[in-house]
Amino acid sequence: MTTEPPTGEGRISPDTAFEILTNPRRRYALSYLGSKSGRVSIGELAEAVAAWEQDTSVELVSSKERKSVYTSLYQTHLPKMADAGIIVYDRQRGQVRLSDTATELDKFVNPPSKTQNWSRYYLALALVGGVAIVCNLLGMYPFSLVHVLVYVALLLAGFTLLSAANLEFVRRKRDSSIADDTARWRF
Repeated sequence: MTTEPPTGEGRISPDTAFEILTNPRRRYALSYLGSKSGRVSIGELAEAVAAWEQDTSVELVSSKERKSVYTSLYQTHLPKMADAGIIVYDRQRGQVRLSDTATELDKFVNPPSKTQNWSRYYLALALVGGVAIVCNLLGMYPFSLVHVLVYVALLLAGFTLLSAANLEFVRRKRDSSIADDTARWRF
């Protein structure tokens, strides 16, 4: 019998996500499944998880270690993850794969960081520049000592520099996000 993810809105609650992610064996299993496309046999998954747990290669994992991991995956961890909708588990065929819902765990593993609100900087620059220009046009000292076009040029230069800084920040954030996505499931 294949255990499909529950239908509906496909959301994983924080409690469920943290319960799944609390166990190192489940994290290893998710990491391995995330590195594969399609179905994987439970035996192959058990070998990989046992190797990670023993910090060794698959070839050096003993049959006792492999069997212990296989049994706990088969009886406990895979059914729990299937019930949560994180994996698709075909118990009869001994195969498992990540479900589409599994990507929701990313927000618990790598929560989105607060993004910098650049609108405050643009607003501050516009207010400072606007006040200087208005004061110049009203003939207020010391603003009247400099021609109004100098204030306009400084304001435009300020917006240009601020925009360039904002774009560079967004580019770096995007590049770091892409690098994080490639390391998904590596705990």
